[in-house]
Amino acid sequence: MNWHKLTISETLESLDTKPQGLSTKEAESKLLMTGPNELLEGKKKSIAIMLLYQFKDVMILILLIAAIVAGIVGDLTDTIVILVIVLLNALLGFYQEYRAEKAMQALKQMAITQTSVMRDGEFVTLPATALVPGDVVLLEAGNSVPADLRIIESISLKIEEAALTGESNAIDKTTDSLEIDDLPIGDKKNMAFKGTFVTYGRGKGVVISTGMQTELGRIALMLQEDESLTPLQQRMSSFGKKLSILVLFLCILFFLAGWLRGEDIAKMVLTSISLAVAAIPEALPAVITISLALAAKRMIKFNSLIRKLPAVETLGSVTYICTDKTGTLTKNKMYVEEIFVNGHLYERNALTPIKQQGDVNLLLYAIALNNDVVEDNEKKLKGDSTEIALAELARDYHINTQNWPRLAEIPFDADRKLMTTFHTHENKIISFTKGAPDVLLKRCGNIDSTLQLEQVDLMAAKGHRVLGFAYRYWDEIPSMPNPVLHESDLHFLGLTSMIDPPRDEVFDAVAECKTAGIVPVMITGDHPITAKTIAQRIGILSSESDIVITGQQLAALDQDIFLAKVEKIKVYARVSPEQKLQIVKMLQQKGHYVAMTGDGVNDAPSLKRANIGIAMGITGTDVSKEASHMILLDDNFSTIVKAIREGRRVYDNILKFIKYLMTTNSSELLTLLLGPIIGLPIALLPIHILWINLVSDGLPAISLSFEKAEQDVMNRPPRPPKESVFAGGRGLHMLWVGILMAGVALSLQAWSIRNGLHWQTIVFNFLCLSQLGHVMVIRRESQSLFSKAFFSNKPLIVAVSTALVLQLIITYTPYFQPIFKTEALSMHEFLVVGAVSFLVVLVVETEKIISKRLRKENSHLVF
Repeated sequence: MNWHKLTISETLESLDTKPQGLSTKEAESKLLMTGPNELLEGKKKSIAIMLLYQFKDVMILILLIAAIVAGIVGDLTDTIVILVIVLLNALLGFYQEYRAEKAMQALKQMAITQTSVMRDGEFVTLPATALVPGDVVLLEAGNSVPADLRIIESISLKIEEAALTGESNAIDKTTDSLEIDDLPIGDKKNMAFKGTFVTYGRGKGVVISTGMQTELGRIALMLQEDESLTPLQQRMSSFGKKLSILVLFLCILFFLAGWLRGEDIAKMVLTSISLAVAAIPEALPAVITISLALAAKRMIKFNSLIRKLPAVETLGSVTYICTDKTGTLTKNKMYVEEIFVNGHLYERNALTPIKQQGDVNLLLYAIALNNDVVEDNEKKLKGDSTEIALAELARDYHINTQNWPRLAEIPFDADRKLMTTFHTHENKIISFTKGAPDVLLKRCGNIDSTLQLEQVDLMAAKGHRVLGFAYRYWDEIPSMPNPVLHESDLHFLGLTSMIDPPRDEVFDAVAECKTAGIVPVMITGDHPITAKTIAQRIGILSSESDIVITGQQLAALDQDIFLAKVEKIKVYARVSPEQKLQIVKMLQQKGHYVAMTGDGVNDAPSLKRANIGIAMGITGTDVSKEASHMILLDDNFSTIVKAIREGRRVYDNILKFIKYLMTTNSSELLTLLLGPIIGLPIALLPIHILWINLVSDGLPAISLSFEKAEQDVMNRPPRPPKESVFAGGRGLHMLWVGILMAGVALSLQAWSIRNGLHWQTIVFNFLCLSQLGHVMVIRRESQSLFSKAFFSNKPLIVAVSTALVLQLIITYTPYFQPIFKTEALSMHEFLVVGAVSFLVVLVVETEKIISKRLRKENSHLVF
């Protein structure tokens, strides 16, 4: 029902209540029908189910089977190592999911309040959960609104609805019915909504909705939607399934082939386990998690707090940023930009030469005096944002109000839209009136208002908030100021126009987004004209084809038409929470990865649904923070762009260590598979493979996360959302370098056996050393291993050196030799291993140089 269209009497009649509220008996009867005024949660997963859910990945299941089989055949070392890896990975996943469940709890906590309600004709204090439709509630400054209400009494009542609309300015509430059908929340000035706050005045409201039927309840319902997977989660899920099928196929094939040849069954089981362990990159989940955690720690330095680790790499795939206007793109502070006085328009700082002229001087005093702003001990101004902007203008012109004491006043009223103050100065009594220009000009008797109204339209067309000022001299101080008498026959002084201006750094940030192939979109609760003005100034609206749309227009659009237009719409104004969620879903349906910013309760569903939800650290509610993936500690749009740069760097580095680890695994797999085929014994044991995968490769892989961003990181479009981890030549690299290493490893094995050397330890050391060299080559996409950037990633140098030392320890220390099944190599053997490993590094380095030249040549081709 459109409650805002009903009169007070129609509202009371519809709710079967009266101005004195309900009786206790009536309220109890209604409570049985409607239920408590509280938010309900959807079906929650138990902690046990949440933990078990972490083991559903196919690769994890294969590793668990391998661990069980290894334990059955007596290899407990492999069993323990594999189980530890799997358990750590599960605990990390469980912790992240458990934290994500807190958003609904924060929303419920916000809704628990005590309220003053009229029962049996008297006001009593009850828990808000006891409210029912028809109850009459008292609203006073400092109260939280306990349910959705229709205002039936307003005495200078102001309510801040930022939690639901995103706009921090308190709304003046009225009791009059409104004409328009589908109004956004911010324009329903005769309504109050659950979860908002009374900032000024007092009033009464009749409850129209409770619990899940309120605006807050609808948001709670939307919060129960599932979150979308991150790009990396989707890619790794797809990669894991394909790899697992391949592993199972190869293990079964290998086992059957050996069985048919009459090989020992126990030996073939252990070899099949070796194959499974070789093919699956056990270190990959841990390396990715650690890499994301290190990046999250770095990002705090530039005011980005990561709540959910996958958000770090998601930033690198973002194609759309849907951002709030107030406080994110703008300064969240009103600022007077223009002044109209004596028939001329002036910029803010242009009044100095004419400051002492009659009406100019009087206008500046009117701006300073007709103002309720107060100054605290630190000289900071406190009060309404509009009045603070006016007070700052007066302060800039050094207006001294000490000799202008206030004698009386007529407070601002939402119906009159005016405020008047009376002062004495030099034995004269003067009143200053400010307010809505269209109303004020009707009270002025000294002008033809045509010119002024034209100027008001010009200012308003630029999205500015316009205020008019007037004055009148009086013979005596009014004992009972009366708006009808004391706000008439005024003398017009001038106009001020103000706006919440863009942040200085936003202009460059928007330009950088566009260069990086990211589309910035503004979603605001503010008026469309203001939104359009800011969007044009900062470059979000830059083409004639760009569309500005309001919530009402969006509601009237057919879903298919909206889907066709969604990529052209750059500004959404006055939209509802459901529409924010709809915008995210439509962009995702178009294949985009969406970052959504928000600070209010109304933003929580879209923050949760977005590929990356970004909450505001300063103005954000607890609900929005709990629903988000990342929190901006400075509420600044340019920080998002810095975070995206870091996200791209992180994702580039994740791809590098996937490339690195999978190259290792392919070389191990091919060495194990091809050896028996060409008549060689099985080259590696499961413990060797686990050592290579976890230690020799794991340490350098983690250190790759410290690699600096590539030079073109923000000069290229986002990676296509459906791009495979094998795209861009990575899959081919993994295959051919794996074949190269396996070929060299098998050649070394054959040569060692023929010459009676320690063949298994030689193959083991070769694979470790060649991979350590390989990571040094692939750490940069374009720069050579031998360039000046060699020492730019010190953690990687340390990790490679540490892995090398550990390799020497397990090879040459008698204590570790029986554990890792190694033998001490002679100097000759070790030099051969080192030389052959370096040869592999040179071949891969040569391939990088050739690829770089080919890319450069292709970039100049015109198709």
